[in-house]
Amino acid sequence: MKILIRNGRVIDPASGRDEIADVAIAAGRITAIGSVPHDFEPQRVIDATGLVVAPGLVDLAARLREPGHEHEGMLESELNAAAAGGVTSLVCPPDTDPPLDEPGLVDMLKFRARKLSLCRLFPLGALTRGLAGEALTEMAELTESGCVGFSQADVALRDTQVLLRALQYAATFGYTVWLRPQDAWLGKGVAASGAVATRLGLSGVPVAAETVALHTIFELVRATGCRVHLCRLSSAAGVALVRAAKAEGLPVTADVSINSLHLTDVDIGFFNPAMRLVPPLRQSADRDALRAGLADGTLDALVSDHTPVEGDLKTLPFGEAEPGATGLELLLGLALKWGADTGLSLADTLARVTSRPVAVLGDALGSLASSAGRLVEGGVADVCVFDPDATWAVTPQALASQGKHTPFAFASTGMALPGVVVATLVAGTVAFEAREHAALAR
Repeated sequence: MKILIRNGRVIDPASGRDEIADVAIAAGRITAIGSVPHDFEPQRVIDATGLVVAPGLVDLAARLREPGHEHEGMLESELNAAAAGGVTSLVCPPDTDPPLDEPGLVDMLKFRARKLSLCRLFPLGALTRGLAGEALTEMAELTESGCVGFSQADVALRDTQVLLRALQYAATFGYTVWLRPQDAWLGKGVAASGAVATRLGLSGVPVAAETVALHTIFELVRATGCRVHLCRLSSAAGVALVRAAKAEGLPVTADVSINSLHLTDVDIGFFNPAMRLVPPLRQSADRDALRAGLADGTLDALVSDHTPVEGDLKTLPFGEAEPGATGLELLLGLALKWGADTGLSLADTLARVTSRPVAVLGDALGSLASSAGRLVEGGVADVCVFDPDATWAVTPQALASQGKHTPFAFASTGMALPGVVVATLVAGTVAFEAREHAALAR
């Protein structure tokens, strides 16, 4: 289908483009930006006057809950949530049931996602069989099936020898290993160690759980040269270690979740299970360091850490509640809020959820590497059109995700977030269009 997005503010963080322009799309590709050929006859026109036309968002951490946890989230419902949030590409961790440790499971997941045509799906393969931390998976076969890296998800790897061998093997073939730095023995609590956890009588997770793991990872990176992506940093000390590792030239990248970027342990209040998250919410000094680290480039990307949770499992007492929160539809709004609070330009803010996550994925994207997370002539037409001046209230009813629990939503009212997604295009196909803005298109 030929589509013309007319008169929008076109922002491409990768190239620095920021101008009022038209965008012509045909056969899933962007054919022109600015000067549209006179003979271009669109079958559909989207009036983007007063709206921002940006690359589709790229989320490096989103659990889709399928296979194995369909009662918490179906592939279709969560990809619909992605489209509603302007997310056109996402990476899912391998902790499904069964874990993504066999090529057949990866093939099935990617096939189902392609049929839905709602969002591009890039799975991470399990680093060890069954995520048990013992035998390595067949990384070459999983890569051929479409895995963009290898991970233990939130299952800490206890055996350092196994981790060393995994990094050696991955380095040999140029694979990236994705690790959440968490010591297996120090990270068994339910809240961040500190005054709040002590007052509430909750078992604590010390900052050392993250820093001990980071020191181990960096030593093994020095020994192997393996490229490692660090998932969901949570502490000021962790940010400082990553900054030093990058200054040393180690091949590491890192991300932070929307939850850790905006919340602290004080938000737990009186045992609010919506705040039961992994990694746990830390003190305000940690949050401030994470925000600064994302701004100065120490942290490469902002992620939703989307983890839909069944209602009954989230209403248990804090220590027993299942950790996780819905986040795909909040990624854009919370990124914009952080950018405004930090004083960044709109383009710099969007880079953390578009071009910079793509740089983390690198060559693993294959033919999409040169145009994903960008608006470029000849590139793939993954586009997010949103209203930067409009706000929306985060309520359970407003979420397309099957999971309705998020720290930013309440029963009837929620945080007002900037950035209302008007339309999301994936490969030139409209995957989402807001009902109240339907009159904009014809």
